[in-house]
Amino acid sequence: MAFPKPLLWSFIVLLSILFNTKISDTLYANSHIIQNVQTTRKVVALTIDDGPHYKTTPTILQTLKEKQVRATFFVLGVNIETSPGLLSKEIADGHEIGNHGYSHTPLTSMTKENIEQEVKKTENLISAVTTKPVLFRPPGGAYNAKTAIILQNLGYSIVMWNIDPHDWARPSVDEVVNRVLTNVKPGSIILMHDGQYPLPTAEAIALIVDKLRDQGYEFVTVSDLLKYREILSGRSFTSIEL
Repeated sequence: MAFPKPLLWSFIVLLSILFNTKISDTLYANSHIIQNVQTTRKVVALTIDDGPHYKTTPTILQTLKEKQVRATFFVLGVNIETSPGLLSKEIADGHEIGNHGYSHTPLTSMTKENIEQEVKKTENLISAVTTKPVLFRPPGGAYNAKTAIILQNLGYSIVMWNIDPHDWARPSVDEVVNRVLTNVKPGSIILMHDGQYPLPTAEAIALIVDKLRDQGYEFVTVSDLLKYREILSGRSFTSIEL
């Protein structure tokens, strides 16, 4: 049975609109993901996920204080409720606070309403002690076009990373340090963790800071890192590299 030509063309047009909308949403979402910053300046951002943890976080904070490094902590709401004083300590020490969701459940498995609840619940906990966060790191790094657009509509920039030394898997301190040193470049965002105990993270951070400073690197928060974006090779980079 042949379709009437007007009906067939209407169907083709509808499919084209739906297909192009999906592509457009995906491209928009991907283009707004911060992975690292294109710059010739030797600046990097240290980011720490999953805390605060009553044992691990204080050790990391002490290390950062001794090394005079400001980091960006992506905190979980459930852990803020367990250790609210540590969030206040992070803020008092001058660190930047980002939202990592409430329960560390991947947002890609949630409905729009549940994503908003997960984000807002932690946002409210953070906002009770400091300004509303504007940076969000998806739990597990899992996102898609839908989640990215929802987060952006909630006022968040999505921050990923380009260096993951897998400190959460509890390798040796040397392994963590070497993975960072091998992959670092100007504008890098380094992923580390403080949501469990024990971890090699605090000791590794101390060595990473010393070794990268010896190479001329400076440590800044994610928000400050974005200020170093440059136009390189005739292409304009805002805050991303995909």
